[in-house]
Amino acid sequence: MQERHLNRKKYFEELSITSQKYYIPYLTQHFELTPECSILEIGCGDGGNLLPFAQYGCKVTGIDISINRIKQAQDFFLEAGLKAQLIASDIFKIDDFGKLFDIIVMHDVIEHIADKERLLKQLKIYVKDNGIIFIGFPAWQMPFGGHQQTCRNKIISHLPFIHLLPNPIYKTLLKAGNEIPEKVEELLDIKSCQITVEHFRKLSKKTGYDIQKETLYFINPHYEVKFGLKPRKLSPILSHIPYIRNYFTTSAFFLLKKHI
Repeated sequence: MQERHLNRKKYFEELSITSQKYYIPYLTQHFELTPECSILEIGCGDGGNLLPFAQYGCKVTGIDISINRIKQAQDFFLEAGLKAQLIASDIFKIDDFGKLFDIIVMHDVIEHIADKERLLKQLKIYVKDNGIIFIGFPAWQMPFGGHQQTCRNKIISHLPFIHLLPNPIYKTLLKAGNEIPEKVEELLDIKSCQITVEHFRKLSKKTGYDIQKETLYFINPHYEVKFGLKPRKLSPILSHIPYIRNYFTTSAFFLLKKHI
């Protein structure tokens, strides 16, 4: 497991840097960000992605199923002297927030959700008709699409593509690495919730969205702060080859708007 997954303050700060440098500019290509904007992040964790929006003066709301992550987010925002509405809840238990949002952010979350169609349909309830939704995720077949980098076993955490093994072999390997049962089940759950570029495109259309922008990255923008690597888009040739492109897409960025 990487040190950043244990040091939550460091992780919070890294996310805020990437959000400021890459997510916000990506959004503002298709939506004007003003201090009056209302922002919702689903799966906000410690709240790092929301921090730059709050610093800009936006009204930010974050929801996460983990009570501990929300408590940490509250502490980090308090320390920063910024306001945020932070909710510990399952998103499927929220019918409405009492308001609609200009922007919804969901990064590295949808690959953990089993019922993606239900989630995308629910987002339409929360966003304004002229609002925009930013969704980013790692394609399932990319080297660490199974999030095995979160394993405590240093050897296993550095093994690419092992999440593509058949379930019995993958489970045996994780157990052989002395991963705790909770981690094994978590990684198998991620395996069952996998998402690809093709799958996401189909779901977006099926649930009534227009894709405003799509960018596939060979080097994830967040790798700049994590590993010192400059972001790099997938080559135009590879990005147009179905299925194969997923092996090289460390992050896919999508901007969605409701089809009116």
